[in-house]
Amino acid sequence: MTDQTQKLPKPHLGEPYLLTPGPLTTSLPVKEAMLRDWGSWDGDFRAMTAEMRRRLLDILGPEKGRYDCVPMQGSGSYVVEAMLGSFVPKDGKVLVLCNGAYGKRAVQTLGYLGRDCAVIDMGDYLPPRGDQVADALQADPAITHVLAIHCETSSGILNPLQEISDATQAAGRKLLVDSMSAFGAVPLEPHVIPFQAMVSSANKCIEGVPGFGFVIAETDAIKAAEGNSHSLSLDVHAQWAAMEKTGQWRFTPPTHVVASFIEALRAHEAEGGVAARGARYLENRKTLVKGMRALGFVTLLDEEWLSPIITTFFCPDHPRFAFPDFYDRMKARGFILYPGKLTAAESFRVGHIGQVDAHVMQAVVDTAADVLRDMGVDNASPSDDTLKQKQAEPA
Repeated sequence: MTDQTQKLPKPHLGEPYLLTPGPLTTSLPVKEAMLRDWGSWDGDFRAMTAEMRRRLLDILGPEKGRYDCVPMQGSGSYVVEAMLGSFVPKDGKVLVLCNGAYGKRAVQTLGYLGRDCAVIDMGDYLPPRGDQVADALQADPAITHVLAIHCETSSGILNPLQEISDATQAAGRKLLVDSMSAFGAVPLEPHVIPFQAMVSSANKCIEGVPGFGFVIAETDAIKAAEGNSHSLSLDVHAQWAAMEKTGQWRFTPPTHVVASFIEALRAHEAEGGVAARGARYLENRKTLVKGMRALGFVTLLDEEWLSPIITTFFCPDHPRFAFPDFYDRMKARGFILYPGKLTAAESFRVGHIGQVDAHVMQAVVDTAADVLRDMGVDNASPSDDTLKQKQAEPA
């Protein structure tokens, strides 16, 4: 057996590559930026917060001037809840476009918030389409907002945001976007895809570390959101108002995470911004998928819907294959994978974002081949029932 990872430099400090949709493998400068302590009230840190907000707005393109950026402490789910609780009025109604775990989590969140919702649920394999959104909005005038998951990482689907946005705008409703795992690598520019608000997180395609997320929303919508929120700490308007007045976060910010994120934003710009980062991630995916398919693995999704962020593979239907064993063997060789999150079939996921390139992805494939041989697995295809179920999904 050949340990392919020995031919490549380890990320840093001897750690394995973290092949998930975030947290992910970060650069040494991003790590080193966390070695200094900062006072959250100090002028230097307030300047860092201002720089971070400005750089994030720069990613929006030519219409950035009518938007503002509000960072919020917590994980991605915190900022999704902050967005829904702040921008959806108490008597509003959200059409949730659901094709995986994160759409379902949004429905659950709206239930906690006491906000009404309708759902288009496409299952695990397919995206919601613009004509379905148009029909739902025409049938229910009470719907005020549409919530779209930009990249549904439970399956890896890159949802067709353009046609969803077109249908939403044509019906005079507001679009909210969970771009948690796509912003920074997949274009989201309001002059092309108008949205009222979107959310993402520090530890995704910008390649920072976990600790906060951010809301980017129309400034007028932020002002109008005063009094909507159900929560003291998740009130987007209150956080924005405090930052506008003092330059500070209302409550203790993750200072080290912000410092590292500034470094990540500078690296994002130096790499060439959204276009260059998306191109690297896409090449990563192509290398990974081509190699894994050559080993016999089958992707959950057809080629049309594969994202540059993460790919879901069906588990082999082989008596010697068990994902926990496969996971442990891959980890021992330097690669941490991601368990599946499907209800219909056994699966696992491989992220291709972070400080990785096509050479790393090829090493993943070569290592997977070694691991399968060690496990005595000579066929990586899923069960016939799984394939039939996939083929039976409506087009």
